[in-house]
Amino acid sequence: MTEMDQGIQYMTEGKLEEAVQYFTNAIEKNPSEPVHYINFGNLLLHMKDYDRALNFYNKAIELDPKAATAYYGLGNVYFEQDDFDPAKINFQQAISLGLEEADPYFMLGMTFLYDEQYKLSLPYLQRASELSPEDVDVQFQYGLALAQTQQLDHAKNIFHQVLELKEQHSDAYYNLGGVVALFEENVDQALDYFNHALKIQPEHLLAGNGKKQIEKMLEENE
Repeated sequence: MTEMDQGIQYMTEGKLEEAVQYFTNAIEKNPSEPVHYINFGNLLLHMKDYDRALNFYNKAIELDPKAATAYYGLGNVYFEQDDFDPAKINFQQAISLGLEEADPYFMLGMTFLYDEQYKLSLPYLQRASELSPEDVDVQFQYGLALAQTQQLDHAKNIFHQVLELKEQHSDAYYNLGGVVALFEENVDQALDYFNHALKIQPEHLLAGNGKKQIEKMLEENE
């Protein structure tokens, strides 16, 4: 096992000080290897040391201008600080350099989503969902974006897919309740979805509020 591999193992185990030492040793032994700086940047990002993470990712790009994962790291640094425009640029650059994985598409979609550019988020979240069909978070966020852009039938299907992947997903039940109640006017079905959400997560405030509103409406219609 190389020092870099050992450092990565320590990082995944949460032994951050040990990881720092191994990453530092790897860079000292081979200071021209961009991957070493990317891994150190990933560690610093995990530690929320954003300024230093930027420096390490930029050093990797200086050594290898086509280091796609370095641009992906930069995108994450900016995203974590709600600096969405440079986040978009770097995620797009990572993709253009061939990082054809779900993560950069997902993060680019999430950046547009957080920036309230819902329609622009859709193609990237859709691509992420295609590349990672078993990822619950990817599918759920794609469903939310579809709901935000009023593509409700499609959103409903995606939320059902989420429940196939994770049966106890309270937010998927809540959003199904919202879609059904608001746009299909199937009050009984909506109430059932809200109850499912509350059974999984009794403190789910939005589902609780939705349930109260429906029950109040039913009482008024009696």
